[in-house]
Amino acid sequence: MQKARQDRMFLFLAVMSVVTTMGFQVWRTLFNNFAVDVVGLGGNHIGVIQSVREIPGFLALLVVFVTLVIKEHRLSALSVAILGLGISFTGVFPSFTGLIFTTLLMSFGFHYFETTNQSLTLQYFDTHTSPWVMGKLRSYSSASAIVIGFVLLGASSVLSYELMFGILGGLIVIAGLWGMLQNPTRQDVIPQQKKMIFRKRYSLYYFLTFMAGARRQIFVAFAVFLLVEKFQFSVKEITMLFMLNNAINYFLSPLIGKAIIRFGEQKVLSIEYLSLIFVFIAYATVETKAIIAVLYILDHIFFNFSMGIRTFFQKVGDADHMAPTMAMGFTINHIAAVVIPVLGGLAWIVDYRIPFIAGAVMSLISLIAVQYISGSIRKAEIRHSTNT
Repeated sequence: MQKARQDRMFLFLAVMSVVTTMGFQVWRTLFNNFAVDVVGLGGNHIGVIQSVREIPGFLALLVVFVTLVIKEHRLSALSVAILGLGISFTGVFPSFTGLIFTTLLMSFGFHYFETTNQSLTLQYFDTHTSPWVMGKLRSYSSASAIVIGFVLLGASSVLSYELMFGILGGLIVIAGLWGMLQNPTRQDVIPQQKKMIFRKRYSLYYFLTFMAGARRQIFVAFAVFLLVEKFQFSVKEITMLFMLNNAINYFLSPLIGKAIIRFGEQKVLSIEYLSLIFVFIAYATVETKAIIAVLYILDHIFFNFSMGIRTFFQKVGDADHMAPTMAMGFTINHIAAVVIPVLGGLAWIVDYRIPFIAGAVMSLISLIAVQYISGSIRKAEIRHSTNT
């Protein structure tokens, strides 16, 4: 672990992850209140915008072709700069159409960074180290989210939405440009395929990724909106909730990575999906503000378990398939994510509980699917030993 901590790629990914988290935290903390209080949007509008936000994730497969003309680590840093641009422009266009445009720009940066981040992690760190690296990066990200939470708490009292988006987004742009000047690569890393990879033997990974994207969108698109619209959470209350959530995850994320190393992906992911069944049902039934806040924190904690899906693929995939398959995985993850927020927004109009019940069903299906992980890993080990 000490060797990984000193690796230049780890340091690069740590800085870029921290900056990206800060940027996305600014957008996520302010967006719902900005959309409701300033722009006057409703649940159906939020659903459409959240679906648009997932389009770049659906197009993540294009990362493979972009890396033909720009090195992957530089694309990672460029994506951070684009994320910052999208955030800085959000307050400039206070309309439904304007928010669609700025959300799309922000999302291209966010999703392309996440794609390259996951790919570089699996390329540069082995199966005994990558869960720890993922957990540590999420821990650093949680700490940075706490810092930006304090900034927003202070800034929201004296600055307008427009200035908060503009100033903080501009700082993210500067950090991304700095990242483009860095070179954390090593010569011993196996070159990646520069084409799309789709294999039948990866079908369980594809399915788990698809289901994770589907149920995750229920949380991303509607959990915070539920807090704002139904339970009347203010910007400060949302910010404080995010800060508490990130303080907890700062300590838990490395432990989750270590748990994956010790107990394996199947057990850890089983705990995640079993717990989420009850969390989503509770979202649909709870009427108490304090309890709904606890549910939000639990939901976010269990989301961190999903790193096990990627470390599972690292065990069953070929070494030169990491980058193209992470890109393909992001696209698969967002197939349902493009559609579900719109459908969920329409369902919200009928009854706000429907999207959360759907999330519980998705979690049950995922729980059944993860029971096949160990068998898939054993087959991969046999195939790898036969090939060598």
